[in-house]
Amino acid sequence: MRRHAVKSHRTRLAALLLTGFAASCGYHTGGRADLIPKAVHTIAVPAFTNITARYKLTDQLPQAISREFIARTRYRVVSDPEAADAVLDGAVLGYNSFPTVFDPKTGRASAVELRVVMRLSLRERATGKVLYSRPNFEIRERYQISIDPAAFFEESDSALLRAGQQTARQVVSSILESF
Repeated sequence: MRRHAVKSHRTRLAALLLTGFAASCGYHTGGRADLIPKAVHTIAVPAFTNITARYKLTDQLPQAISREFIARTRYRVVSDPEAADAVLDGAVLGYNSFPTVFDPKTGRASAVELRVVMRLSLRERATGKVLYSRPNFEIRERYQISIDPAAFFEESDSALLRAGQQTARQVVSSILESF
């Protein structure tokens, strides 16, 4: 009888500890992290600064990030930084593309990887406090290219669009989840 009481006590203690660990493990609903102050209701994502020769990036990335904020959060995205509670500034620092796979018969590239390096910073406009900062945010995207010159189609713009969407998801997630 006593053995049963000790076993029951251990089971209850284990359940209590497990409940305590689960409650304190840091899990929370997405978009509910404390990184962004409660006073922030609007976010502006102005055009990014670009020091590369790839001009489309400065348009695509802010648009994709704005769409992601609208789709996944309660924040309203505004176009005027002066009317926003927080501003997400960005700069495209580098763009590289290089072949990663070559066709053994022709020697032509059949796969290319592109890399984009950005600097991102979300700041509260009223106080100037930096809420989120990624000084070397890197995007990578791979794409296939045809080795047949007659069927060649320039895929880099599509790859940049995909990379922009992927980046938007990563940026918004990392802002919301305090990473």
